[in-house]
Amino acid sequence: MKRVMLSMMLALVCSVGTAFAEQIVYRPINPSFGGSPSNASGLLANANAQNNFKDPAAVNALKKLSPLQQFNQNLQQFVLNRVAASVTGNIIGPTGTLIPGTITTTDFTIQVVSLGGTALKIITTDKNTGQTTFFQVN
Repeated sequence: MKRVMLSMMLALVCSVGTAFAEQIVYRPINPSFGGSPSNASGLLANANAQNNFKDPAAVNALKKLSPLQQFNQNLQQFVLNRVAASVTGNIIGPTGTLIPGTITTTDFTIQVVSLGGTALKIITTDKNTGQTTFFQVN
């Protein structure tokens, strides 16, 4: 019995060949850590699908509005969007480039200032409060 076991063990040891292994290489997936930029949209879609957080302030503000107030808010947003589209029609040329100049509405003054080359600065001033905001387009 011992001889049989010993011969089986010897056969098992002899039948084991050499093991092949290769080096493990880390390849990042996230573009922020060196991964492929084409992974970004998929990762963002997965993150958004898993995000169950709702801003309590926004949810409560919407719940406090009556249907009439919600309709009025949507209508006001629609009108403001149409006004913005109308104003931008005056500062965008036929080729889609911004035209330097000033546009004045009832409440706002919008200045498009050339910074040289293709760079522009758009300054919006609230006439009622005097507050200004700006952004730059290159």
